[in-house]
Order: sequence, then C-alpha cells, then structure tokens
Amino acid sequence: MKSEKGFTLIELMIVVAIVAILASIGIPAYNDYVMRGKLAEAYANLASQRVKLEQFYQDRRTYIGACANGTVAPPLPNNNFNYACTLADQTYTIDATGDSGHGMSGFQFRIDQSNAKSTVAVPTHWSLPSTNNCWVRRKDGTC
Repeated sequence: MKSEKGFTLIELMIVVAIVAILASIGIPAYNDYVMRGKLAEAYANLASQRVKLEQFYQDRRTYIGACANGTVAPPLPNNNFNYACTLADQTYTIDATGDSGHGMSGFQFRIDQSNAKSTVAVPTHWSLPSTNNCWVRRKDGTC
C-alpha cells in the first residue's frame, strides 16, 4: 500500500488559525507604528517653521507678513497635516491639524513664539499628555 503525502484538513486549519492570531496582533501594531511615523512630520515642520519665523522677526521686528511665499518662512506643505499660521506683531501660533485623507484626523499640535509646544487634540482612542509643553507621541499620552 502506498502512503499519501500532504497535509490533512485539520493541519491546514491549525495553520490558518495561527496566521489569523498573528495577523490580529500584528496589523494593529503596524498601523500604530505607521501613524506614529506620520506624527514626526508635524513635529519637524512645526519646529522648522518656528526657526524660520524667528529669522523673519530678526529681519523685520514683527511676525506680520510671515508664512507667505517669497519670505524666509513660506507656507508649509500639506502632506499628512494641514498647517495654519496666526500672526500678530509680537506673537504667533502655528497649528498642525491632521488630514483625514491620510488617516491623521483628530490630531492637532501647536507651537508659539515662546516655544511652548502643546497637543491641542488627539483622536478618541488616544490620551492627551498629562504635562504641558509637549507633543503626544503614543496612545497613552506619552510625550
């Protein structure tokens, strides 16, 4: 009698169950990792724009007129976040608001002329940081 080689149905079902369990753990962890990577764009752009606004201020002794094309502080590109400058003579705030088209809705970060960083809003499954002067980096509110 010849023996058959191959997998039984039960062996195949066990492998499928193991793959499903690993995927149920791995996919959400990967999605969180990707989201945290996109947050770095906002941090870098806000810090960079702050430096550019300070250069603008050193040249003109006012922030009014910055965040415009043709200045040392041009508008920031909108990728995963949309950026808005609120300018006054001696103060400013720059806001980064998450773009829902890139899966970043709910996030809003801010920086001002005194380098005060704040997390204004986060999605419902994230926590706001317990300390001031920081941008949230993880779901638990860690900065």
